[in-house]
Amino acid sequence: MKYLVTTNQAVIAKLLGISVKIRHHNRMKQKPTLIFNNRFFNELKADPILGNHCREVNEAFYSLVTPQNPPEPKWVSVSANCAESLGLSTEQITSKPFQNWLSGRSNMQESQSYAMCYGGHQFGHWAGQLGDGRAINIGEIVHQQQTTALQLKGAGLTPYSRNGDGLAVLRSSIREYICSEAMYHLGIATTRALSLMTSGEQVLRDMFYDGHPEMEPGAILCRTSPSFIRFGHFEIFAARGDLDNLKTLADFTLRHHFPHLLHHPADLDAKKYKMFFKEVCQSSLKLILDWMRVGFVHGVMNTDNMSILGLTIDFGPYGWLDHYDPNWTPNTTDFSHRRYSYQQQPMVAQWNLSRLANALFPLIKDADFLMKVLNEFAEDYQQGWLEMMRSKLGLVHDDAESDEDLVLQLMHLLEQVETDWTLFFRHLADIDGDISKTSSSGDDLNNMQDCFYHFDDLPQDYLQQFKDWLNKYKKRAGSQQLLDKDRRINMNRINPKYIFRNYLAQMAIEKAHDGDYSMIEELMETLQNPYEEQPERENFSQKRPEWARTKPGCSTLSCSS
Repeated sequence: MKYLVTTNQAVIAKLLGISVKIRHHNRMKQKPTLIFNNRFFNELKADPILGNHCREVNEAFYSLVTPQNPPEPKWVSVSANCAESLGLSTEQITSKPFQNWLSGRSNMQESQSYAMCYGGHQFGHWAGQLGDGRAINIGEIVHQQQTTALQLKGAGLTPYSRNGDGLAVLRSSIREYICSEAMYHLGIATTRALSLMTSGEQVLRDMFYDGHPEMEPGAILCRTSPSFIRFGHFEIFAARGDLDNLKTLADFTLRHHFPHLLHHPADLDAKKYKMFFKEVCQSSLKLILDWMRVGFVHGVMNTDNMSILGLTIDFGPYGWLDHYDPNWTPNTTDFSHRRYSYQQQPMVAQWNLSRLANALFPLIKDADFLMKVLNEFAEDYQQGWLEMMRSKLGLVHDDAESDEDLVLQLMHLLEQVETDWTLFFRHLADIDGDISKTSSSGDDLNNMQDCFYHFDDLPQDYLQQFKDWLNKYKKRAGSQQLLDKDRRINMNRINPKYIFRNYLAQMAIEKAHDGDYSMIEELMETLQNPYEEQPERENFSQKRPEWARTKPGCSTLSCSS
């Protein structure tokens, strides 16, 4: 029997002794302006079974797949900034050869298309094999000695699609496209988005899993990352007792992403794996602190959605805090337990790291060390959180004990009434940090009123408590011998004015469904400078309008995409 395959699959097929007939998948005649590395493909073992059909994949790191040929791909947007980071211009990316490649219609001469195999814990339960069910890797390219992997999301069925179709809809693709770039410009570790296009076909989706599916426009997103390796990559081999491939994966990851740990003699392998785990904990800690700083809620922190490099990955039912609510989750699937709510994110990160620790234990073989590092994560988070909050308040010299009281009092006040998380700290930066200028008329409070969703309805006792807190804050801020303008500059460097607010996302989606992509471009431009004043774009910094309070897409989302 001969299998119909693409030329990149034929390379593996020949090594496996499988008889194949090459399918010419619209190969590009134009020589690519890219240098390919393809480390994951070249150095790790492939699934010997060819084809995109769903199946259990054992003792392999990936399966060769062919992207689905979309009927009529059309550009929605290209991130010029992301393209530049790859050494490419917008003109190059939007050329016909690149459009064909980034839509899945054709391959570059040296690119390879495959889907990765991994497992994971979902909502606290082992889910077994998961893998790239909606993502297809199309190559790793090199620019300025940096390797970047590219993935198409929504390009069709893979062996890991389970009961899905491997496609994506425009709605969710817009959300990931804009948000991943917004996170990058906020200075938060993240995967990025290079391009977005419609596929020219309609896709059936039940947005809230309530038995009301609808046809939606399909889309293909190209996202980039130094690596798409997740905690679940290690978990799947550990769960199956495949320790040889577990070690192979760990060594590959160390060699290419943690090379500074490889100066130990070969007989001290356990030490390099220990340091590897510790660094993953540290990068994950920094990531969570950054999420908490800007009010980002991932919504589905399963272990297969945790990057080994501490990157924000898989923008599914995420959301941003409008008013401060520590129990808020954007994920409808999580409403009953709120496992992935805003305040739970650090605890979930620690739990996920404990699953990674279990997976790496056969290589480390030191339970005391792993437990110590996990305990340190919790301790370091508490210290890091307080320091982060002090920075948000513009408090620079050490007065940790009194600052902790000040911060905790503030969090209690913010939780009592609907107060916009983002606007609060930007407005606080503008008040005069001098207790001698406190006015009995409540000028400071009036200057803060735009932070509250229902200022006119606030009880008098709350207003008095808030005024008392403001006076304590002004006294503390005035004690640090720092000019107000410098405090303001410090605060505005870490407290963004512009975030990808939930209602803005929905507005952009609705316009896009009508064929108007202008708001996508406006948001992309605005969110490139999230900490800067942009007077012409003040409308993008306003708090949630009342119509968006309970509107689907603004307040509630699901994993459906």
